[in-house]
Amino acid sequence: MSDQLSSRHVIGLVVRRELTARVRSKMFAISTALFLLSVVGLAVVMHFVGDRATTAKVGLLPSATAVAAPLHDVGTAVGLTVRTVQVPDEATAEQRLRDGSLDAVVVQAGAVMQVQVRRTLGDQLKAALTVLARQVAQDQAVAAAGGDAAQVRAAVARSAVQVRSVEPATQFQSERIALGLVAGILVYLSLMIYGQTVAQGVIEEKTSRVVELLLATLRPWQLMLGKVIGIGAAGLLQMVVVAGGGLAVGLALGTLTLPSSVAIGVVVWALVWYLIGFVMYALLFAAAGAMVSRQEDAGGVTAPILGIIIVPYVIAVSILPSQPDSKLAHVLSLVPVFSPTLMPVRIALGVVPTWELAFTVALGLAVTVGFVWITGRVYGNSVMRTGARVRLGDALKPL
Repeated sequence: MSDQLSSRHVIGLVVRRELTARVRSKMFAISTALFLLSVVGLAVVMHFVGDRATTAKVGLLPSATAVAAPLHDVGTAVGLTVRTVQVPDEATAEQRLRDGSLDAVVVQAGAVMQVQVRRTLGDQLKAALTVLARQVAQDQAVAAAGGDAAQVRAAVARSAVQVRSVEPATQFQSERIALGLVAGILVYLSLMIYGQTVAQGVIEEKTSRVVELLLATLRPWQLMLGKVIGIGAAGLLQMVVVAGGGLAVGLALGTLTLPSSVAIGVVVWALVWYLIGFVMYALLFAAAGAMVSRQEDAGGVTAPILGIIIVPYVIAVSILPSQPDSKLAHVLSLVPVFSPTLMPVRIALGVVPTWELAFTVALGLAVTVGFVWITGRVYGNSVMRTGARVRLGDALKPL
């Protein structure tokens, strides 16, 4: 029991040392600020661009005021919110078009509809105005034939297309895709940055012979585990700040209209998978760093680990957004070393059943425990050796 307590105590000291060193560094502050600005900036841009894409402000000259109500109805039919504004004359209309406060001005709504724009007319607004022009022409033709244009318009409005989906549609799909991509990218970047930081830290201590002093009082596995947990805690702190800040801004601006519980759940699971993935990969990076004595040789031993991180990330950002039910992504997401970068995106898209999530978390934790034993042996056999790169066979020999 006392040995357990002493191990916990010494690992805690290493964790505190690593966490304090990373959090107090200028690089941590700069990278956190840049990540946060990027995520918050994305939320702000999506808010204004999304609002602009689905809303149009149309000016109506006195000769065209009668089409205000029909224009709103037609806009709704094509997925566009049309806001109409009364404009007294063409000079005012031109000025407001130039300053960007209006997207278009309807000058005349007779047999030929005349519309003024600053440069070009957006596709959605063009479609709405085209439908409106045909509706006006139809009303005029019905009236000329002695019919009741209002009755004809009402009959047309009652017509509809009945659509039956074979599979239920996922709500808020575009927002889920955006949220999933952001979560996947953050997890990927954190794993890449902080995973390699572990390898570099091990090599620095080995080159400077600091590790020899540390191992005079610590066991190799204690030093390795403390370093992994300490650097991982710094990465987790950064993830919480960046993801939490971005989520708060997105919900506050209304960029994310999906239920807040769903958005928060995506962020929480992204943090969970970051933790599992980081410990898993950081153990491999620590063992790889212990096998070499120079920073120049780090690339050779860490390249396979980086490849394991990059491959699922590419699949997550290139396949999943358009194919949420991709069999390839589904199968690979069940593999522990691929789960940390694939699962956050699949969770955001709402395609992961509860049993599968529980299974992959349990499997990831089990593999991580196994990695502690294997990488601890590699680290212990390699960290005190200087000079040439340690062969994997020698590194795996019993301590």
